[in-house]
Amino acid sequence: MSIEQLTRAVDLLANQVGHWTPARWRDQGDQVHKLVQRFADQAADLTGAPRRDVPRLSDLALPDQLKVVVADLVATSPPHELTTAAAEEIAALRHTLT
Repeated sequence: MSIEQLTRAVDLLANQVGHWTPARWRDQGDQVHKLVQRFADQAADLTGAPRRDVPRLSDLALPDQLKVVVADLVATSPPHELTTAAAEEIAALRHTLT
């Protein structure tokens, strides 16, 4: 998958959950935050930077955090295999969120 497909997958997920209330996020934010952290770690690894914990600001901020972290990952010019895996991971998560 291309960078464009990865950013499209992020947009679809952000649109799916961006309007959720705190009650709707209950028990679902952990999955999104883990994904954000994984992408942040991948970006750090690709640039040789140290891994840092992504703060858990609030569930309502998770869609924006995901967009920012994926933009950071894309800026590293990741290999095709990584963008494919990332887009697939996002798509799978979209289907599990209710």
